[in-house]
Amino acid sequence: MAGPKIRVLIVDDIAETRENVRKLLQFENDIEVVGAARNGKEGIQLSQEANPDVVLMDINMPDMDGIAATEQIRQRSPHIQVIILSIQGDQNYMRRAMLAGARDFLTKPPMGDELISAIKRAGEMAHLEREKGAKQQAFAAAPGAPGAGGFQPAAQGKIIVVYSPKGGTGCTTLAVNLAIALNNEDTRSVLIDGNLQFGDVAIFINEQGKNTILDIAPRVADLDSEMVDEILIKHEASGIRVLAGPQRPEMAEQVTADQFSKVLEFMKRTYSYVVVDTSSTLTDAVLAAFDLCDALVLVGTQEIPAIKSARLVLDLLTSMNISKERVVLALNRFDKRLAITPERVGGNLKHDVAAAIPLDEKVALMAVNRGVPFMLDNKSQPIGRGVLALAEAVRARIIALESAEEEAAKR
Repeated sequence: MAGPKIRVLIVDDIAETRENVRKLLQFENDIEVVGAARNGKEGIQLSQEANPDVVLMDINMPDMDGIAATEQIRQRSPHIQVIILSIQGDQNYMRRAMLAGARDFLTKPPMGDELISAIKRAGEMAHLEREKGAKQQAFAAAPGAPGAGGFQPAAQGKIIVVYSPKGGTGCTTLAVNLAIALNNEDTRSVLIDGNLQFGDVAIFINEQGKNTILDIAPRVADLDSEMVDEILIKHEASGIRVLAGPQRPEMAEQVTADQFSKVLEFMKRTYSYVVVDTSSTLTDAVLAAFDLCDALVLVGTQEIPAIKSARLVLDLLTSMNISKERVVLALNRFDKRLAITPERVGGNLKHDVAAAIPLDEKVALMAVNRGVPFMLDNKSQPIGRGVLALAEAVRARIIALESAEEEAAKR
């Protein structure tokens, strides 16, 4: 059965553009244009009245630009996804748009297929966010649900493991930048270095030489928030918290799999997202993280050995009773010039590629050497947008799994 239509609001000060977009979308059976606005202020008003899933927002308009309008729309209705359209592909515009909460940024005039694909991706996210919000409201209104004056238990966070069976695929780069992409005022992230022998997470944020997991592991039986907060590295530039790995390889033996599991379980009671970087070697700690994860980001590349290894990992996860639905397949260092496309990789593995992060060795290498993750100062570059897409894919997968579990519980 077909799902609900994607409701689209067009905001552009040029009547011809509004009409052209409307004509393009009228041939899509699963998309419905619910309104058109001539400027930012009108766009904000119509977004409240028409309640669209997706807003196509021009960036340059009189009285209020698209970025300011986007920020207000997202503040009032977080489920609405905004796609910014601009004549100029200026990096500063892209950066400002993403910071304002835009889901995508397209250069005008966009190709028809490109625009429709962006709308469908954004619409899927909007529907998932609506569903999640509705369930939260239903829970709050249910008899016996905790009210404003009662105790409201904190929502459990989600553990996201980032793993690659092959070394050198950029697993740590993705883990660090994914944690930053997922972090905001409402959903705080903590990044855990699960590569206990040769972890580099602290180096990637230029914070090496400080506290490590060895300061927590022996005390897992009596952890408290104040103690843990003192030990975690506070990365001021991004707002994330970081638990670094041991400073020397031989110290890894001082952390047992049970201790590592208890650390992760404690963190998910405090943080919305617990992102775990891992080694390619399947140590006891890595396997423990697999068992606890809500989503596993499996990192691959466009190489035959990497694809073969990914297939072995998927088989291993099945044997561990970890469903493939929890696996988010990411193709890192994606080079569109190569014949091994995401579709071919997905077909070979019988598992769709959720995100393809473009190859950009210059930006990635410079970020590592400076100790400044590229999601801080190159978020609008293709590599940064790839990580944002991965973050959205992870969020969507977690929401979908939660919904499926709730439906199963009702039966």
